[in-house]
Amino acid sequence: MHSSPPAQSPPDSELVPSRERIEEIDVLRGFALLGILLVNVQVMAGPHMDAGGQPVMSRVDEAAGWLVTALVSAKFYLLFSFLFGYSFTLQRASAERAGIPFAPCHLRRLVCLFLMGAAHGIVLFSGDVLMTYAVLSLILFALRDISPRSAIRTAAWLVLGCAACLLAWGLLTVAYGTRVPSQEVTAVFQERMAAHRGDAGSIVQAHLRSLRDGLGWTLVYSADMLAAFLVGLAAGRRGVLARTSQYRAQMVRIAVGGLPIGLAGGVAMAICRNGPLDARWHNVGSAVGVLTAPALTAAYVCGLLLLVHSGPGRWVGDALAPAGRVALTNYLAQSLAAAVVFTGYGLGWYGRFGTTVLLSGCLGLYATQLVWSKCLLRRTRYGPAEWLLRSATFAHRP
Repeated sequence: MHSSPPAQSPPDSELVPSRERIEEIDVLRGFALLGILLVNVQVMAGPHMDAGGQPVMSRVDEAAGWLVTALVSAKFYLLFSFLFGYSFTLQRASAERAGIPFAPCHLRRLVCLFLMGAAHGIVLFSGDVLMTYAVLSLILFALRDISPRSAIRTAAWLVLGCAACLLAWGLLTVAYGTRVPSQEVTAVFQERMAAHRGDAGSIVQAHLRSLRDGLGWTLVYSADMLAAFLVGLAAGRRGVLARTSQYRAQMVRIAVGGLPIGLAGGVAMAICRNGPLDARWHNVGSAVGVLTAPALTAAYVCGLLLLVHSGPGRWVGDALAPAGRVALTNYLAQSLAAAVVFTGYGLGWYGRFGTTVLLSGCLGLYATQLVWSKCLLRRTRYGPAEWLLRSATFAHRP
């Protein structure tokens, strides 16, 4: 460990001891899994419908959905993206230490990741992010030698560009759009419910339609993800998570300064997306979220790291780290569990539960994953998905 942060970025191979694992990365991944689950489950489970196929929303469910939008939505995919960019520097450093050409390993990894994402998106959950990560990683590889300062500057422009696109579209919708009749909304919900409660063929067709219809939005939000990749790359080049004790004062300032900005933006986003403003304001809220979510994500990250490095909070890191070590397996397992519960693959309970029940189920599933991950790592070093990805990366079995 250095006594102070380096004035210049050292080579990636100097950032992390070759035999040490950065536990902070695993802790943050484990934490991000909960946020991702809380957001994704509301899509996978569908809107609550009564016996007649009409949307149902209690005041408690409205409040729960509002809070998820304000505190969770658009925050945790940024954290995963940041960690993806950070891990890129570690993978490159590991290849350099081992004397292995990095480019072919990285390309094999991306091909495997894309194929896993395609299977995940088509069969289990159309909101898959792995395919997007695989494609964006090609850009990350091309920018691998960018300086940390330039990476941060580029990330800022990408965030501004993404927010500008959403804001422009949102303002046009507010000015010229009309409210969609409730009958049409109900008809769409009923169509989705029938598709997801049907057989495997109808489920796959529904996922393919969602992937096609969401391609434009994926392109817009890809700029935001790439920005987080670049911030992670810059942090990895500096070895920030390997030296968190040296950045304690900065983390306190980020947590204290980022929290009010992020919360204000989250509240504004929830007002636009969940009410009292109507659906025409959705993209305006999304634009505000893109601009302010990084502040709240950074505050969450710094607050959690400060907690786990304090005496009373060490148990939190011990609980989260195992799930983070097998984060890819846990991410896919969440979708598998939801598919079994909510689609025709299993129970077919799509549209049967309100937000409060769904969030309670998420906490139960997440707690189960924390325990399962710890038990798994007592017997093996990798989860099934991590083993497959590593095998593809190095072209041999781990």
